[in-house]
Amino acid sequence: MSTAAAIAIAIAALVVLGAISFFALARRSDVRGAGALSMETRQRDKAHRAAEHLDDPGRTAADAEAEGVAARSTELVPVSDEPPALVPWVPPDPELIGVSRRQFFNRATVSLMSVGLGAFAAAAFVAFLWPSGTGGFGGSVAVGKLDAIKDGIKQGGGFFYAPEAKSWITEYPAEALPAARTIYPANALVAMEAGIVILSQKCPHLGCRVPECKTSQWFECQCHGSQYNRVGEKKAGPAPRGMDRFPASISASGEVVIDTGTTIPGPSIGVNTTGQEAEGPHCTGGDEH
Repeated sequence: MSTAAAIAIAIAALVVLGAISFFALARRSDVRGAGALSMETRQRDKAHRAAEHLDDPGRTAADAEAEGVAARSTELVPVSDEPPALVPWVPPDPELIGVSRRQFFNRATVSLMSVGLGAFAAAAFVAFLWPSGTGGFGGSVAVGKLDAIKDGIKQGGGFFYAPEAKSWITEYPAEALPAARTIYPANALVAMEAGIVILSQKCPHLGCRVPECKTSQWFECQCHGSQYNRVGEKKAGPAPRGMDRFPASISASGEVVIDTGTTIPGPSIGVNTTGQEAEGPHCTGGDEH
């Protein structure tokens, strides 16, 4: 599931829950302030006043009082000797005791909003952590034709950067392949056999983005001074290994697709398959060793 789809689903759920909550709150009849009358009571009172002509504009308060006095009866009502009828006692439902309509709707509103927010947070968290696998960093990224990449390396002074894959691509010399086959795993050798090496931009020391140094023709980390030769093998600094790399597939038509969801750890300290030394001044102050 993509991040956009997860967010869209969560927003739709929140909108539906908000509409339900608004409808429920609008129908509450017992939250109108102290002394307020319900709509049903007001309607019954209006009908009664219309039937008794109590809203007649020519009728005064004195007239209403006189009518009330005349309607009173002074006759005594005889008391019946029969005992009053007993109404059987029905025990109340324990689940309804102490829960008013207002409390019910309040609890329902809080519960629905909590569930909605929880679903939104869970969807966003899963979408953030789950790699895409269908494109973009964390999945398979097509970076162009092999010949175009090699041309880009030459035009970039020995370095080609693929931003969508967060990777550096440099040329790997054919004469170094025999040594590389004894050190690197098979999934790293696919690109190297084709004449390129694909390196993660992250320094294996603390994760800084490693830039190229055009003068030395090395990669030189500006954060803590780690240095790597042009194919990412460590030369100096505090990094524990060479630059990590990504495997790639190359189609029959020459299309290069980088698997950024799989990281190949960089070679151990001391590996130098190409024998390349610094070709000019360093961009950092690290010492070669």
